[in-house]
Amino acid sequence: MHVAVAPKCNISCNFCSRKFDCANESRPGVVSELITPDEAVKKVLFVASGMKQLSVIGIAGPGDPLANPERTFATFKGIAEHASDLRLCLSTNGLTLLDHIDQIKALNIDHVTITINAVDPEIGKEIYSWIYYKRKRYKGLEAAQILIDRQLRGLEALVALGILVKVNSVLIPDINADHLKKVAEVITAKGAFIHNVMPLIVTPDTVFMKNGIRNPTALELQNVQENCQDVGHLKIMKHCHQCRADAIGLLGEDRSAEFTKERFLNSEIDYNVQARAAYQDQVEQKMKRRREGKERSPALEKETDMSIVRIAVTTRGEGRVNLHFGHAKDFLIFDVTEATIKFIGVRKVQSYCVGGKVNCGSEKISILDETKAILSDCQILLSSGMGAVPQKYMCEQGIIPVIKSGEIEDLLYESRKYYHYMNPETNHPIEEPSFS
Repeated sequence: MHVAVAPKCNISCNFCSRKFDCANESRPGVVSELITPDEAVKKVLFVASGMKQLSVIGIAGPGDPLANPERTFATFKGIAEHASDLRLCLSTNGLTLLDHIDQIKALNIDHVTITINAVDPEIGKEIYSWIYYKRKRYKGLEAAQILIDRQLRGLEALVALGILVKVNSVLIPDINADHLKKVAEVITAKGAFIHNVMPLIVTPDTVFMKNGIRNPTALELQNVQENCQDVGHLKIMKHCHQCRADAIGLLGEDRSAEFTKERFLNSEIDYNVQARAAYQDQVEQKMKRRREGKERSPALEKETDMSIVRIAVTTRGEGRVNLHFGHAKDFLIFDVTEATIKFIGVRKVQSYCVGGKVNCGSEKISILDETKAILSDCQILLSSGMGAVPQKYMCEQGIIPVIKSGEIEDLLYESRKYYHYMNPETNHPIEEPSFS
């Protein structure tokens, strides 16, 4: 759960815009309601009393939490006092991180995310318009030099205190795409435990939009992630959904719209630590049994056919195929053999049911055409439901739609059998499968 208590920011990124918010937007900086620290504590207690699986509370904006230190740390302090079983995490651009290290440690914030888009100031100056540091505004190369120095020193200081650090990097075509492997090398040497390379989301009224900078393709993102993965022992995060600054729920299942200020301020709150612990233990036992069942599964021992089938999945979370194609805002991508499943990453898309067209460079294309481009390397699309029009369209593009609901892992192996409908020379269906 993210609580939106931090409105101010101390840097200006050329890709950032916080002016727009609608139900279909999922990107950092977007919020529907800004709340005070006291309201944030009440909201956390209210949400966690109903969602007993909730275990992590983060502050990620909508500005920068450390540009709003009083609001940010008052919120963390209140949560720690009233809900000590919840873990706390913080996301920051890192400019003033060194100034707040002691407070972060004192509040037992055990995860910090720093957004580092460049370690070379010559590249950084193309990404940031300005920074505001020690009551002075800096621009250009000098701004990038100060920011990068403070980010890397802050990363080292957190690691020295035993605090886990994740680094986010925004992949910007033609600016830092070839540089992100160097970023990975530097942050690995300084002790980051995971690297999240996210695709740029070009939004209206930004410098990048005006300059014609485009979003990276899914394959560009995948290639950069794989290049960064080659660096030492650094883990690469591939399941990021680029959540809003007020997101609540499982990845792919943002429930923030359910918890308005009016609702949580006027409701009874029953925060029962024992009940939450018991529920979470039940969930853990269920997951343990599932893992043990998969380990014993004969299907995992077969090595007879290792040809890879790439499958896109629609889900609202809980490890299940449980989302209609028309409602999907992103796809999970997997490479599946007869014996293994490899997660490739998340690919965002405009929901088909929203209708209309989307921007693609200088022209607009249909949402189905955008989906075709995003899933161009996939052979199967696995969804809990899909209308006749998109089913037919996907088949024409050489993508077999499989309509089923259930556990993702089980259905990935089961759906793989539909690959025999594909003509390997044309990548088109030999015959249409039965969608029922």
